[in-house]
Amino acid sequence: MNTLIKIFKAKVVKRKVKLLNGAAFGRMEAALYAAESRQRVISNNIANAETPYFKRSELVFEELLEQSMGDGQKRLSGRTTDARHIPIGSNAARLPASQVVTDQSTSMNNNKNNVDIDREMALLAKNQLSYNFYIQQINHELKMMRTGIEGRA
Repeated sequence: MNTLIKIFKAKVVKRKVKLLNGAAFGRMEAALYAAESRQRVISNNIANAETPYFKRSELVFEELLEQSMGDGQKRLSGRTTDARHIPIGSNAARLPASQVVTDQSTSMNNNKNNVDIDREMALLAKNQLSYNFYIQQINHELKMMRTGIEGRA
């Protein structure tokens, strides 16, 4: 039995199995980084709530992710096994970079500032919940991999 385990481990090392490079894990990682960046943007908005002529910003990621994943229809896509391969078909593997967008069109106060502190605090709480969810999901995925590798619950 030990010989069989040694052969399996040797094959795994030889093939350099990359468990965390899947598309789902990549999307979770990108969402986690977006939530982290969104925290900074919202904190900046809150810090400048009384600054004259300050315009609020927001981070756009989820909309860009939906656009990059397409309309949900299955399309033929090529498999790339080397970094030098040219991707064919689906853009689902490529994750968009989050973007910071500044709202120049509105004004809430006489000082031309457009930060609504109540809205920003609600967005901050929502972002914190999202961040916690992403962390729980990543921890769950890692726990399931560990369970599969160790063979026990």
